[in-house]
Amino acid sequence: MPKNFFEELKWRGLIQDSTPSIDEELDKNSLIAYIGFDPTSDSLHIGSLVQLIILKHFQEYGHKPILLIGGATAMIGDPSGKSKERNLLDQNEISENITQIKNQVAKFLDFKNSKNPALMLNNYDWISELNIIDFFRDYGKSLTVNYMMSKESVKKRISPGQSEGMSFTEFTYQLFQAYDFYHLHKNYDCKIQMGGSDQWGNITSGIELIRKKTGQKSFALTCPLITKSDGSKFGKTEEGNVWLDRNKTSPYKFYQYWLNSSDKDSENYIKIFTMADKNYIDKLISDHRTKPHQRLLQKFIANELTQMVHSKEDLENVIKASEIFFGKSNYKDLNEIPEDVFLDIFEDVPSVKISKSDYDSIPNFEKFLQATGFFKSNSDIRRSLSENSVMINKERVNDDFDFKSISLIKKKYILLQRGKKNYFLVNIN
Repeated sequence: MPKNFFEELKWRGLIQDSTPSIDEELDKNSLIAYIGFDPTSDSLHIGSLVQLIILKHFQEYGHKPILLIGGATAMIGDPSGKSKERNLLDQNEISENITQIKNQVAKFLDFKNSKNPALMLNNYDWISELNIIDFFRDYGKSLTVNYMMSKESVKKRISPGQSEGMSFTEFTYQLFQAYDFYHLHKNYDCKIQMGGSDQWGNITSGIELIRKKTGQKSFALTCPLITKSDGSKFGKTEEGNVWLDRNKTSPYKFYQYWLNSSDKDSENYIKIFTMADKNYIDKLISDHRTKPHQRLLQKFIANELTQMVHSKEDLENVIKASEIFFGKSNYKDLNEIPEDVFLDIFEDVPSVKISKSDYDSIPNFEKFLQATGFFKSNSDIRRSLSENSVMINKERVNDDFDFKSISLIKKKYILLQRGKKNYFLVNIN
């Protein structure tokens, strides 16, 4: 095991920038650090997962993590990494988002640990009480405009050719985030702020504010933004972001995202996103390289993260679902998995809806296959049946099949299959 939290992140490739001597500071018994999350959506996505894992490592090394929800700063909008101003949210939207996010992050950190329990705070609790005149007089004078404009997040937005520019509202975000660090340093003895590399400017402004107001030292650490080896954006699919909320990205799709990662990406992801130790990871990477067709890395990552973000039951369901689509299964397997998982599996296959009354009036199997539209013609149907290439609910059938013996999946679905890869879903409603 690495000697401290800093060394742990270092071998995992999770350090982009850090302030001098932070590694020595982290040799101490117990420190307090925080990472901020602005509730700009009702769910975090897998880009946020990196920060949650970092806080989890921090706690496992005996330190106390603070997860700061930006209930106030979300109303301002962080310009970091953005080419234009965010849409501003109202208080009701933000409150709803915070409720959802709290449920998600509770799975990653131990808030009841007797020695170093994690803490969840909302900066709205102190920023909402600030008097604007006192705030700008007491803290605005501590950071010069020249200093704030030197930050990369500001320079990019005010450079020539940027038609959007930057509003004063966004410009003040840096000062408010700096004040958060100062507030946590003063009231919670928080000495470290962590975050993604795009937050370096905001974080170091907090260090500067603490130095000027208290004369004390504080520290910063950022991790690199995760990228994919093929140049495509990490955490994105054709449907959009990969979310932690099951209603926005189902456990099945979440699992499949990691399962479909490239070998090169998986060698990075296992270090970044799982809690497995170095010896285990090194061995698994070595084993994977000798037999890549078994996809050992992808399966381990998908299993670990699906259980961590969702549940053990969800993991069992998605593994069974994957076996249904890619391996051998039967009617019983199809009928036992939850309906939402079943629909996820076959979401992209062609389908048709047939009313219950129309279905009941179909006289025989051939007429049923005609009604689905799955086959090009009647001769195509007869040829497929004679070749024994048609399956109903994963059971092979022929032209002697008794149509009335079909058991509907979930009392409303029939899964047709022709060959290994051609699926068709019939919805009887």
